[in-house]
Amino acid sequence: MSTPDTAAVSADHDVARIMGGLYGDGIIALRGAFERAWVERLREDIEALFEEAKKRPRGALPRGPERWYVEVHPERLRGFVDIVSHPWFVAVCRAVLGPDYKVIEVGFDMPGPGAQDQPWHRDFPMPDETRLGRRLNSLAFNLTAVDTTPEMGPFEIAPGTQWDEFGLDAESTERRELGMFPPRELFPRYEARRQVRLAQMGDISARSALTVHRGTANRSDRSRPVLVVGVDGPDARNGERHDIQLTPAYAASLPDEVRRHLGGRVVEKLEYIEQAHAIEGLLKGEY
Repeated sequence: MSTPDTAAVSADHDVARIMGGLYGDGIIALRGAFERAWVERLREDIEALFEEAKKRPRGALPRGPERWYVEVHPERLRGFVDIVSHPWFVAVCRAVLGPDYKVIEVGFDMPGPGAQDQPWHRDFPMPDETRLGRRLNSLAFNLTAVDTTPEMGPFEIAPGTQWDEFGLDAESTERRELGMFPPRELFPRYEARRQVRLAQMGDISARSALTVHRGTANRSDRSRPVLVVGVDGPDARNGERHDIQLTPAYAASLPDEVRRHLGGRVVEKLEYIEQAHAIEGLLKGEY
């Protein structure tokens, strides 16, 4: 079971601090939210699911050389309920997305040895709610399954760039997947702002997936698995790219508050997930 650090939670679930972090830097984190033994079980589940995914078509989507993304069924992760019921997770979702948020994505990134620098990017185009209304309507939570070292290709992020507008002209729309990849002339801005995130086992972070970021080259001999939990507000549409499935028995076993915030569909038998969130611009590594 998870064991939240009570002192950390009480200090860091303040609405003003959450809103200031996500609307300012675009990323916040809670260190030591889960015990290391809990994370070790998470890693075991991820590694088993990765081996399964590699054996079926489109089970593991490439996100660059030696880098994959796998979407999974929540009930295949022993710690799923611990994550989405954690007080900090709930507080962040409610503060930014309101009381009717939905978990619409569960998956993991797997940058293996030999993974290369990704281009700077965001995970999907900026929606009008953000571009025109200056409002965030979705979040991405990340939990590392290993202690990250500089050699393992850590995550880099450029704080404050969730508000950057680019790719709105015809040329860049065609070339950069509807504004997900900034033009090269903006790279100095991201390089100057970049922060290297050396997340450790037990840490959890929340970010706007619009904040410009990248994975870096993994020069170690170990993979760096990271769990991803995507959450939408009522007017976001990211759930269209994902396929959360629940069996009736699992849905019935969930606490009412967890089930209320879990998107997706109930199926008699779990089906293979036909992943739709391919990002062609990441397949060749850095531009």
